[in-house]
Amino acid sequence: MKNLNGKSARMLLVYPDYTDRDCTTKTSGGNYSEGLASISAVLKDGGHSVSLLHLFYLHQENDFKDKLRNLGEFDIIGFSIRTTAFPDSQLYIKWTKEVYPEVFIICGSYHVTLVPDEVIAIDGVDCVCIGDGEYAELELCDAMRDGKDYTNIESLYFKLPDGTIKKNPVRPVFEDLERLPIPDFDLFDYENLASSKINTAIVMMSRGCLFSCTYCGNSQFRNVYPNRKKYARFRSPENSILYLKTLLSKYPNIKYLNFRDAIFNMYPDWFDKFIDVYKKEINLPFTCNLRFDAMNEDTVHRMKEAGCYTIDIGVESGDQEIRMKYLKRNMTDEMMINASKWFHKYGITVLTYNILGLPYEDLHRALKTVKLNAKLKSDRIIPNIFYPYPMTELHRIAKEAGFVPDVISPDCRVPLVQKQFPEHEVLFVANYFMYYVKRYKWAFSHGGIGKTYEKWLDFWFTGPITPRKFLVFVYDKQDNAKRKLKKYLANKHPDLYLSLRDKRFKKRAGNTKNNSKEV
Repeated sequence: MKNLNGKSARMLLVYPDYTDRDCTTKTSGGNYSEGLASISAVLKDGGHSVSLLHLFYLHQENDFKDKLRNLGEFDIIGFSIRTTAFPDSQLYIKWTKEVYPEVFIICGSYHVTLVPDEVIAIDGVDCVCIGDGEYAELELCDAMRDGKDYTNIESLYFKLPDGTIKKNPVRPVFEDLERLPIPDFDLFDYENLASSKINTAIVMMSRGCLFSCTYCGNSQFRNVYPNRKKYARFRSPENSILYLKTLLSKYPNIKYLNFRDAIFNMYPDWFDKFIDVYKKEINLPFTCNLRFDAMNEDTVHRMKEAGCYTIDIGVESGDQEIRMKYLKRNMTDEMMINASKWFHKYGITVLTYNILGLPYEDLHRALKTVKLNAKLKSDRIIPNIFYPYPMTELHRIAKEAGFVPDVISPDCRVPLVQKQFPEHEVLFVANYFMYYVKRYKWAFSHGGIGKTYEKWLDFWFTGPITPRKFLVFVYDKQDNAKRKLKKYLANKHPDLYLSLRDKRFKKRAGNTKNNSKEV
C-alpha cells in the first residue's frame, strides 16, 4: 500500500497523442483532451498536483526516459490509452518503471474501459480505471494521502502483491455534468495546441451517445455502467455557456469553436435552449457533429443563424445492406440526400465521414459510398479505414468471419484481411476517394453525356486493368509532401494558414448564397 503520510499526491498524466507513429522532435502542437483536463480539475480542486507529459510523436527509450526525469518525481503516473496507442503504451510503462520503480501506475481511457483485464496484466501496471475516472482517481489520491486502504474503490481494478486482481464494481455514471468543475485547460500548453494555433478551440458539452453504431466504442462503453440508460448526458445550457466564457476569457485569441460532442443536437430540448443563448452570448463561428436522422430543416437554419459554418456528419457506407445490417445505421440514401440539401441551402459546408475496408465490403460496394458522397455534394470528405475496436459488435462480426488477424501491427494501414477486398484496393479507394467524388458530381449533373462518363468512371474504378498498386504508391508520395506543407504552415505561419482557410470558407458561403437564391 502506498502511503503519502499526509502529503497531497503528485500525479503525472501521460498522453500518447499521435497517429502516424513517426519519430520526430516536434515540441508543440497536439490535441486537447477533455477527459484529462477534467481529471486534472477535479484532482486540483481536491488539493493534489497534476502535470502532463504530452507525447506528440513516437518516442524512443532514451528520449522518453529523459523527458520523464526532467519532469521530476511523482507518486502516481496515469497513462491515457487508446487502442491504436496500446502497443506503444506498453513500452512507455516498462520504461517508466525502470526510471521510477516505486511509482504507482494507473491506466485509463477508451482501450482500458473495453479490455481492462488485458491492460492490468501488463507488467508494471498497478491499477486500471473503467469508465469516468475523475472521482475514482480523487478517492485514490485521498486514500494515499491519508494512509488508508484504497483497494475497494469503485471503478478501479487493482493488482495485489500476490499477483491476483481485485475487481471492484463500476460506480454509476453521474447524470449531472455540472457536478464537474470547468476543465483545467491550463494542464495543456493550450496556446500551442494544433487547434489553438489556428484560433480554434476543441470543446465538449456532453458525454456519451444515445446511438449504438456497431463500429463505435460508445455502444460498449455504456454497458460498463449499472445505470447505462443515463450514459448520454449534457451540461445544462447555462453551465455550457459558463464553460465557454471561462475558456474564452483565458484565451481571447480563440475565434472558432469545434464542438466534439457525439451528436450536438442529441437532445432537442437542450439544443433549443443552448443555441438561443449561444447566439446571444457567444456568437462565434462553430462546427459540430450531427446525424442525418436526427435533424430537420429548422435545426439547420437555427445553427446557421448561430454561426455554424461546417457540419461534420457520418455517411460511413453507401451500401445500404452494410449500413443497415452491419453498422446499425437505419437511414436511407434518400433521407441523407434530402438532408444534405438543407446544408447547401443555408450555406453550411458539409464534411462527411466514411468508413472503408468494412467486413464483406469490396470495390463495388465501396463505389456506392463514393457515389453517395457525390450525390450529397459533400464539400469535404474524410475516408477512414475501418479499425476493429475490441468488444464492439463489428469486431465480433469481423472476427467470426475470419477477417481479424491474431495480431494487428500498430503500423498496419488496413487491419482486416479480406480476399475480396485486399489491402491495396482499400488504399486505392481511400486515396482517390475525393478524386472520384468530384468526377461523379460532374457526371450526375450532365444528363446523357454524364451517364456515359459515369460508366467510364465505373470501369476505371472497378475494372481489372487499373494499376491500383502503382497509383497507391504515387498518391502516398504526393500526400506526404502535402501533409508536411500543411503542418509547416499551421505551426510556422498560422496567420497565412488562417487567411487561406477563411478565404476558402468565404468563397464557399458566397457560392452557396447564390445557389440558394436560385432555389
